Amino acid sequence: RQLRLENRAFGSLNHIMKNLFLMRHGKSSWEYNVADRNRPLNERGIGDAILVGNHLHSLGISVEKVYSSMANRALHTSIIVMEKLLFDLNNFQVNKDLYDFSGDQVEYFVKRLDNSLQSVMIFGHNHALTEHANRWGDTYIDNVPTAGCVQLQFDVTSWSAVQKGTTKRTIFPKHLKIK
Repeated sequence: RQLRLENRAFGSLNHIMKNLFLMRHGKSSWEYNVADRNRPLNERGIGDAILVGNHLHSLGISVEKVYSSMANRALHTSIIVMEKLLFDLNNFQVNKDLYDFSGDQVEYFVKRLDNSLQSVMIFGHNHALTEHANRWGDTYIDNVPTAGCVQLQFDVTSWSAVQKGTTKRTIFPKHLKIK
């Protein structure tokens, strides 16, 4: 009887929080005369993506599904990080809705995620990612920097119910670099 009361007070022991990792693409190059979506990462962008990917791996971060904007810089960043996480590319998908700067499409995308997924990583762009890190998290972030990653956690069972959650961690390249 006591066990039943504890379960009622604290909820099901099987309840798992939804985790959303928002990662901004690495620093891109402006050297080439190409369309915005075709801009490549520059050397710093590649190095920062490796640094953050290695750090995520060292934390034991695991995600079930990864989605990326179709922009070259976001795709390249996602490939680097997925390699560091030893992520199965069969669970990776490019989605045109994530090539979004305002955030409207990102929100629409997240709220339509498959509810069987508990942990998802999205590679995209600013202003959209900073906007949603602040809208959905409980810690103000002035700007998610290039190759920056924010982990948000939500006590919901459905992605469509995502509103205010908890900012579990921020991983920014400048905090990982040895001075």
